Amino acid sequence: MANRTIKQFVIYSRKSKFTGKGESIENQIELCRQYIAAHFGADEAKSAFVYEDEGFSGGTLQRPQFKKMMSDSQKMEFAAIVVYRLDRISRNIGDFAKLIEDLGNRKIDFISIREQFDTSSPMGRAMMYIASVFSQLERETIAERIRDNMHELSKTGRWLGGTTPTGYESESISSVTVDGKKRRACMLKMIPEEISLVKLIFDKFLETGSLTKTDQFLLAGQYRTKRGKPFTRFAIKGILSNPVYMIADEEAYGYLVENSVDLFAGKDMFDGKHGVMAYNRTLQKPGKAHQERPLNEWIVSVGKHQGVIPGAQWVQAQKILERNKSKSYRKPRSNAALLSGLLYCGKCGDYMRPKLSNRLTAAGEPVYTYLCTSKERSRSQVCNMKNASGNTLDAKVIDILKSFGKNSEDTARQITQAKKNISGRREGYDAEAARVREQIADNESQIKALVLSLGKAAGTHAEKYIMEQIDGLHEKGQSLQNRLKELDTILRRQDLTGIEFDMIRQMLSAMGESMEEYTVEQKRAAIRAFIRKIVWDGENAHIYLFHNDSDYEFPNSPANDSGSNKISPHTDGPLGEDSK
Repeated sequence: MANRTIKQFVIYSRKSKFTGKGESIENQIELCRQYIAAHFGADEAKSAFVYEDEGFSGGTLQRPQFKKMMSDSQKMEFAAIVVYRLDRISRNIGDFAKLIEDLGNRKIDFISIREQFDTSSPMGRAMMYIASVFSQLERETIAERIRDNMHELSKTGRWLGGTTPTGYESESISSVTVDGKKRRACMLKMIPEEISLVKLIFDKFLETGSLTKTDQFLLAGQYRTKRGKPFTRFAIKGILSNPVYMIADEEAYGYLVENSVDLFAGKDMFDGKHGVMAYNRTLQKPGKAHQERPLNEWIVSVGKHQGVIPGAQWVQAQKILERNKSKSYRKPRSNAALLSGLLYCGKCGDYMRPKLSNRLTAAGEPVYTYLCTSKERSRSQVCNMKNASGNTLDAKVIDILKSFGKNSEDTARQITQAKKNISGRREGYDAEAARVREQIADNESQIKALVLSLGKAAGTHAEKYIMEQIDGLHEKGQSLQNRLKELDTILRRQDLTGIEFDMIRQMLSAMGESMEEYTVEQKRAAIRAFIRKIVWDGENAHIYLFHNDSDYEFPNSPANDSGSNKISPHTDGPLGEDSK
């Protein structure tokens, strides 16, 4: 009996938030241990691995310890995953069905002790799926109850919490009910200086009919958001589309009724003074940006706060936003420009983008410049960096790459030296990884020996001492595993770096004059293979290569070029331009 193989069980526990009572994490784990001990043996119960997530919902499987457990199950042989209750894993039938199928394919059983389900039997698997259906039904019922609560809360017009909109702050108020109990709630309190900015944004948008021009105005005036950052079109649109600013007047009532919102206020409550409070406006999903719901899903009432934008003006702003959707801002593109995404402004650090003109070069190619996006957005108020001649700058960068090909021996020598430096560091990482693997193996051997000795020491004073040793070794093992993962990641990155260096050496031998035959896409790929970024300071362009942190600089006019960097005739001219 002492030589029997001990199966490795896993206990998983989860709770949405800490309460210190009821089905706590500790209680779930203890009940699972008792179940394993009763059905499979005390040794299995004591050696069971434990994964616990506290403060995570059952609506998603994106939980750190759950993900770690599933990752570990790929590396170790688990006999079964044991939970206190089915919904500790998931309330979503789709997620649960995939999980059960995955575990089944890998011969890992799933046991829920509360429902007494065990997937090792056909009946257990069938009952598990049935129970998961009810778990999802419960989740959907909870969602319905939340919406019903929203309906009730909307009647009060109170602020439910979260990030307060620009122009307001949350203020706690208390009231006394009929039965003498004191109740506390929150309402929005106006911040005069912020509200003035909100009014200015609406006025400027209604005047220009453009988010871009409103953005330019705010950048030029150095206005800041509630968090002290420069405004963006996204932030401006968020203010313009928020109904919290709309005064509850006759125009507002008509707009809401016309769009079939779930309105919890009579026409008599639209007094031309208070603002509108809208609930259920956004669809929120973990890890994804919030999505705006259609108006007919909003739950709307008249708030306790003061409105600031007349209903007619707010509605007009929504119509302009809707109309502009069909001609929304698109980043201009140039088929000829090579440096998009690599070129930065040396003054403000923003990207420089290509801008086409209506002119053509002598060779019939479009003339374009690179200009700072901050300069463009603010009409030179935030940044006044001189534009760069796109045709000249691109041609000179290509000349630099061609010089690499012509001087491939020198360039390859630099790359080889960089590769040697990395290889030297790799040897140290390889040696450390080997040591860590030996330590992990030794640690596991010690744990197995202690687990076997537990059976003999059961009921004695030595049992507690042995368990403490096992716990200590387990923690040490986890630490060693984490370090090994770090080392594996570093080594994988260095393998990729080595491959990249070998590709660059091969590319160097094929470059030179053949660059002229490359397509625009091929030239872009070649540039990105060597160049990390380019910084334009108004006079010089500084090129930063991947294998070197120092910059390669060339001057602003052809007169100062060396023979190897001579520009093509059709791009002749200075790098810097004063065009706006």
